[in-house]
Amino acid sequence: EEWLEVNEKYVVKRLMMKKGNQCSLQYHEAKKETVMVLSGTLTVYFNDQIIKMAPSDTLTIEPHDIHRMFAENEDCLYLECSTPELDDVVRIEDDYGRK
Repeated sequence: EEWLEVNEKYVVKRLMMKKGNQCSLQYHEAKKETVMVLSGTLTVYFNDQIIKMAPSDTLTIEPHDIHRMFAENEDCLYLECSTPELDDVVRIEDDYGRK
């Protein structure tokens, strides 16, 4: 995860998800984010749907949307642009023991 811009209005991050890894199953109380795949394929669990994202695909995640990103078949590089609530993560499940 590389933070490209953080200010009082928005945040932009570049994230690398290694093949076979996934982030927390989570939601946000206030944070809204848009994800855009740069390279690879990103599998997203999104409100009981499975979405396969390819380069240039985008997905907007509203507050309370339950989601998880997974790099199933290959490494994936993607951008996340969001509102600035950086600590607004409610983890439902986490492979790394984070609360």
